[in-house]
Amino acid sequence: MIDTLSIFALIMLIFVVLVVAYAMIIIHDIPYHIAVKRNHPHQDAIHYGGWISLFTLHAIWPFLWIWATLYREDRGYGFGGGGTPDPQLKSKVKELEERLAKLESGGDVATAPVDDGKSGSDEQSN
Repeated sequence: MIDTLSIFALIMLIFVVLVVAYAMIIIHDIPYHIAVKRNHPHQDAIHYGGWISLFTLHAIWPFLWIWATLYREDRGYGFGGGGTPDPQLKSKVKELEERLAKLESGGDVATAPVDDGKSGSDEQSN
Protein backbone atom coordinates (compact mmCIF):
# COMPACT_ATOMS: atom_id res chain seq x y z
CA MET A 1 0.00 0.00 0.00
CA ILE A 2 1.39 3.40 -1.03
CA ASP A 3 0.69 6.25 1.34
CA THR A 4 1.15 10.00 0.89
CA LEU A 5 4.42 10.14 2.80
CA SER A 6 6.04 7.52 0.53
CA ILE A 7 4.99 9.44 -2.59
CA PHE A 8 6.39 12.66 -1.10
CA ALA A 9 9.68 10.92 -0.25
CA LEU A 10 9.96 9.54 -3.80
CA ILE A 11 9.31 12.98 -5.30
CA MET A 12 11.93 14.53 -3.00
CA LEU A 13 14.44 11.81 -3.91
CA ILE A 14 13.93 12.40 -7.64
CA PHE A 15 14.18 16.17 -7.13
CA VAL A 16 17.46 15.92 -5.17
CA VAL A 17 19.01 13.58 -7.75
CA LEU A 18 18.07 15.96 -10.58
CA VAL A 19 19.43 19.00 -8.72
CA VAL A 20 22.73 17.26 -7.94
CA ALA A 21 23.11 16.11 -11.57
CA TYR A 22 22.36 19.63 -12.84
CA ALA A 23 24.83 21.12 -10.32
CA MET A 24 27.58 18.76 -11.49
CA ILE A 25 27.06 19.81 -15.10
CA ILE A 26 27.04 23.51 -14.20
CA ILE A 27 30.19 23.17 -12.09
CA HIS A 28 32.00 21.44 -14.93
CA ASP A 29 31.04 24.25 -17.30
CA ILE A 30 32.70 26.95 -15.17
CA PRO A 31 36.04 26.77 -17.06
CA TYR A 32 34.16 27.03 -20.36
CA HIS A 33 32.30 30.14 -19.21
CA ILE A 34 35.59 31.68 -18.06
CA ALA A 35 37.09 30.90 -21.49
CA VAL A 36 34.14 32.52 -23.27
CA LYS A 37 34.42 35.63 -21.10
CA ARG A 38 38.14 35.93 -21.84
CA ASN A 39 37.68 35.16 -25.57
CA HIS A 40 39.99 32.15 -25.26
CA PRO A 41 41.10 30.65 -28.59
CA HIS A 42 40.47 27.10 -27.27
CA GLN A 43 36.94 27.57 -25.94
CA ASP A 44 35.59 24.45 -27.62
CA ALA A 45 38.42 22.25 -26.37
CA ILE A 46 37.86 23.47 -22.82
CA HIS A 47 34.13 22.80 -23.17
CA TYR A 48 34.71 19.25 -24.42
CA GLY A 49 37.27 18.72 -21.68
CA GLY A 50 34.64 19.64 -19.10
CA TRP A 51 32.32 16.95 -20.44
CA ILE A 52 35.14 14.41 -20.50
CA SER A 53 35.98 15.37 -16.93
CA LEU A 54 32.49 14.26 -15.87
CA PHE A 55 33.36 10.74 -16.96
CA THR A 56 36.95 10.70 -15.63
CA LEU A 57 35.91 11.38 -12.04
CA HIS A 58 36.90 15.07 -12.30
CA ALA A 59 40.59 14.30 -12.75
CA ILE A 60 41.22 16.91 -15.45
CA TRP A 61 38.83 19.60 -14.21
CA PRO A 62 41.47 21.61 -12.24
CA PHE A 63 43.69 21.67 -15.33
CA LEU A 64 40.79 22.98 -17.41
CA TRP A 65 40.28 25.74 -14.86
CA ILE A 66 43.96 26.71 -15.04
CA TRP A 67 43.93 26.52 -18.86
CA ALA A 68 40.88 28.78 -19.06
CA THR A 69 42.14 31.37 -16.58
CA LEU A 70 45.68 31.51 -17.95
CA TYR A 71 44.67 33.28 -21.17
CA ARG A 72 43.78 36.96 -21.37
CA GLU A 73 42.95 38.66 -24.63
CA ASP A 74 45.16 41.70 -23.97
CA ARG A 75 48.34 39.71 -23.24
CA GLY A 76 47.69 36.18 -24.45
CA TYR A 77 49.16 33.56 -22.14
CA GLY A 78 51.54 36.12 -20.65
CA PHE A 79 54.77 34.26 -21.25
CA GLY A 80 56.10 36.28 -24.19
CA GLY A 81 56.67 39.58 -22.42
CA GLY A 82 54.75 41.21 -25.26
CA GLY A 83 55.18 44.76 -24.03
CA THR A 84 56.05 47.67 -26.26
CA PRO A 85 59.70 47.54 -27.32
CA ASP A 86 62.06 50.24 -26.08
CA PRO A 87 62.94 52.55 -29.03
CA GLN A 88 66.48 53.08 -27.69
CA LEU A 89 66.99 49.33 -27.46
CA LYS A 90 65.67 48.89 -30.99
CA SER A 91 68.14 51.43 -32.40
CA LYS A 92 70.98 49.82 -30.43
CA VAL A 93 70.17 46.38 -31.86
CA LYS A 94 70.03 47.84 -35.37
CA GLU A 95 73.42 49.48 -34.89
CA LEU A 96 74.95 46.22 -33.65
CA GLU A 97 73.45 44.30 -36.58
CA GLU A 98 75.02 46.77 -39.00
CA ARG A 99 78.41 46.44 -37.31
CA LEU A 100 78.14 42.66 -37.42
CA ALA A 101 77.26 42.73 -41.12
CA LYS A 102 80.32 44.91 -41.80
CA LEU A 103 82.55 42.56 -39.82
CA GLU A 104 81.25 39.52 -41.68
CA SER A 105 81.78 41.18 -45.03
CA GLY A 106 85.37 42.04 -44.08
CA GLY A 107 84.81 45.80 -44.07
CA ASP A 108 86.27 48.31 -41.65
CA VAL A 109 84.20 48.84 -38.54
CA ALA A 110 84.35 52.00 -36.48
CA THR A 111 86.24 51.39 -33.28
CA ALA A 112 83.86 53.39 -31.12
CA PRO A 113 83.12 51.51 -27.91
CA VAL A 114 79.70 50.01 -27.57
CA ASP A 115 77.87 51.11 -24.44
CA ASP A 116 76.90 48.00 -22.51
CA GLY A 117 74.54 49.87 -20.20
CA LYS A 118 76.77 49.74 -17.13
CA SER A 119 77.28 52.96 -15.27
CA GLY A 120 80.60 54.12 -13.90
CA SER A 121 84.07 53.31 -15.12
CA ASP A 122 85.19 49.73 -14.73
CA GLU A 123 88.51 50.21 -16.54
CA GLN A 124 91.77 50.63 -14.68
CA SER A 125 93.86 53.62 -15.69
CA ASN A 126 97.68 53.49 -15.85
